[in-house]
Amino acid sequence: MELFYSALGLFNSPTVFVALLIGGIWGTVAGVLPGMGTVAALIIALPFTFAMPTESAMALFMAIYVTSVYGGSISAILINTPGTPQSAATVLDGYPMAQAGKADLAIGWATLASFIGGIFSLIILIVAAPALARVSVAFGPSAIFAIVLFALTCIAWLSSGSMAKGLLGGVLGLFLTTVGQDNYTGMTRFSFGSDIMRGGFTLIPILIGLFALSEVYHRALLQGTHRTGAEMNVGFRLPPLSDVIARWKELLRACSIGTFIGILPGTGAMAATFVSYTAAKKFSPNRDKLGTGEPDGLIASEASNNAVTGGALIPTMALGIPGDGGTLVLLGVLTIKGIVPGFDLVNNNPHILTAAFMMVLLANIIMFGTGMLSARLFERLLRVPEPILMGLILLFSLVGAFVVRGNPVDLIVCVVAGAVGVLLRLARYPIAPIVIGVALGFIFEEKLRQGLIASKGNIWTFLTDPIALPIFGLTAVIIAATIVSNVRQYPQTKALKE
Repeated sequence: MELFYSALGLFNSPTVFVALLIGGIWGTVAGVLPGMGTVAALIIALPFTFAMPTESAMALFMAIYVTSVYGGSISAILINTPGTPQSAATVLDGYPMAQAGKADLAIGWATLASFIGGIFSLIILIVAAPALARVSVAFGPSAIFAIVLFALTCIAWLSSGSMAKGLLGGVLGLFLTTVGQDNYTGMTRFSFGSDIMRGGFTLIPILIGLFALSEVYHRALLQGTHRTGAEMNVGFRLPPLSDVIARWKELLRACSIGTFIGILPGTGAMAATFVSYTAAKKFSPNRDKLGTGEPDGLIASEASNNAVTGGALIPTMALGIPGDGGTLVLLGVLTIKGIVPGFDLVNNNPHILTAAFMMVLLANIIMFGTGMLSARLFERLLRVPEPILMGLILLFSLVGAFVVRGNPVDLIVCVVAGAVGVLLRLARYPIAPIVIGVALGFIFEEKLRQGLIASKGNIWTFLTDPIALPIFGLTAVIIAATIVSNVRQYPQTKALKE
């Protein structure tokens, strides 16, 4: 109790609550804007922390970190454009729900799932931070490589109708991550002699192009046959309590996956989201409806990616090892303010750690409130005439693609990706596998290379790792089950076509 009162003493200034509120609003807005993302939102706020008290700066960054992940779900649901990469799986069921006139319910499910995921991971953070941080260190390159490989298997699950098309898209995404300079040797790969391609490709321009710009182009081709904001019934509506209780297993599974993967340094929310969605495709009682506007898909995506926030704080606060890009920036701010995460923070300044827990709790509450209010704001925004709305989306998309690196080439990549996205839609190729390949391709190669370097080129080291081996086994089982299922369904599919 004394520790609680000591932590509460850090909230004696109203500037802490103001920082939490401003951080929560800015984080949500930054998440909604395509291409902004968590890291960019934190970096933009960084200069303002220099003149702020330590506790206010920590509150600001905790709020931005928590709410920015959620913000991407709103644009994913309403305009088929994930505001952040962590919400890439949200479009698979969120946008179909919006098209069916249930946008308000989709936002309600996403907000509730995000809130539950954040609170779940916070509880784990409070109860087991030091112990779980020590466990996370045991996950070396081989184990994380195995988890990323497992996440890539969701390509098969997201490719209903044609696994070959999905796998082709996934391979294309993986190939795009190999273009440009090799970080280990300095060699330039697959640039084909072009200076433009020497810098390689990054996720954000491709993500924005495939989802946002292709949506703009597609609507232009169809000349306004899509639903308007009024027809989408935009707003905020929580699901009935009975529906929430009926899906408690889906919530628990998504929260657990997100927290666990968040604990592993360098893995990130993208892997957690698609691992969770893959699990829902396998175990959800409504798995046949996923991809058509099923709330279980929203739960799998939003509960897991927000659970990552608390999970990633575990190695950050307890060991000083950032769990993802957002916590890396957060770690830098804490260090600048004289707070050194790790042994000293956990053992000598536990009141600061407890105050951080309280800030995360308040940030999740603010996230819930801003979600309700922002939905109402978008209801008015989507009533704007479609040509103007699509023009605004185009503007924000191009700005978002540019600000990541400040490289004009990213604008070209974004525009080309948008055109490719339209062609893929018309040819009925799934877009998600390409995004998965690009999102996970960088860490896939990095952990593979690190494992090979550590073992001096011995590939068998991945199969002798006691943590990686069972994960590889689970991946093999899922792949085999997918092949067997498709073989069994082939006669029925053939008969329907005939």
